[in-house]
Amino acid sequence: MEIREMSLLPDTRADLLCYLVATAAATYALTGDWRVDHVVISCRSWLSRNRLSLPWLDRVRLGQLALQIARRDLRGAGIALKQADVQGLFTGDIKLNTASTVIQRMLQVCRHALEDHRFA
Repeated sequence: MEIREMSLLPDTRADLLCYLVATAAATYALTGDWRVDHVVISCRSWLSRNRLSLPWLDRVRLGQLALQIARRDLRGAGIALKQADVQGLFTGDIKLNTASTVIQRMLQVCRHALEDHRFA
């Protein structure tokens, strides 16, 4: 199976960013810690599952942006994640639950954030 360069797929970056934001926010809701290692692992697994590649510097930038959004921007968008909300963010196979209104709002926040940030 072929691995595609992610930069060629315009909406994919927002999907990955939303996944990373959801992972960071879920981890914080469950542990009270902002776990950078969880964001790194989640990025690698998401790219692998979707058979995509992304240059390392773009992965670092997206990870930093995801943590920034999860820490500061979600609350401003009216998204306050509690422990009880975490399970509803993901499907049984650990993909984003796109039927969740929280995920839908997170995705909007991520799309707006990407409009404000340029990636080479």
